Amino acid sequence: MTGFEPKNPGYRAAAIAMFDRQPAMRTLGIVIVRLAPGEAELAMLHAPSFTQQNGFIHAGIITAGLDNACGVAAFSLMPPEADILTVEFKTTLLAPARGERFVFKAEVVKSGRTLTFCEAKAVAEHDGKTTLIATMTGTLMAMVPRIAAPDVPHTSVHGGD
Repeated sequence: MTGFEPKNPGYRAAAIAMFDRQPAMRTLGIVIVRLAPGEAELAMLHAPSFTQQNGFIHAGIITAGLDNACGVAAFSLMPPEADILTVEFKTTLLAPARGERFVFKAEVVKSGRTLTFCEAKAVAEHDGKTTLIATMTGTLMAMVPRIAAPDVPHTSVHGGD
């Protein structure tokens, strides 16, 4: 447990609703397994249509699961009016993605007003064993509606315009 306090008392419903608005996650069959403030666990089953030429789940699919786990974990700490956008991530692939089920676990490391930094791990489950297949670090941005600045009379810097 990370020990973070959510800014949104309805964080669980908000995070699930945000996740459910993503057609990509439905297409990949990725689901939320566990959710707590600053933590998320997602999972997906093996699908032959997501494999690359060697029969392993494609790295892009694994990366999508890790990125979304980071996003859900970060979003759970954001204020009610916020939306979320990934601004940066780094994925390290450690082992071939072979398995029956894949789990993506993310934790918030640092939650700021605008940026949140997360760490995540992907494991493959196969024959009752788990194998760490990838890690990710990611930075996510809270997109909060901005109040428009009041109209200010325009003055030219050229003086004669």
